Amino acid sequence: MNSLPVQAIAADVCVAPQLTPDAMSEAARMGFRSVVNNRPDFEGGPEQPTSTTVEAAARAAGLEYRHLPVSGAYQSPEDAAAMARLLEELPRPLLMFCRSGARSARLYQLAQQA
Repeated sequence: MNSLPVQAIAADVCVAPQLTPDAMSEAARMGFRSVVNNRPDFEGGPEQPTSTTVEAAARAAGLEYRHLPVSGAYQSPEDAAAMARLLEELPRPLLMFCRSGARSARLYQLAQQA
């Protein structure tokens, strides 16, 4: 049973809204091999988990982890190119997350065109 609110956007790529450190073990149980956090630290205020805490939990769960913080309002060509590199480098299935999942989905689409 999946308790994480993931949405498939490709055969081996999913997006999700903000994930907590506790969610990393569930992501690993669901079969994900990598996680990309697209949310800048403290974008949602001090209660938002930092990339450092999510990364520690992801690595403890056996996941590859990358932090590629991008603005919710605009993803630059440089952001898209950086995501394209991560898509080539990281093992899949891959889980990307941000505040709602929409920014990660847009970034994935842009990376496909980069």
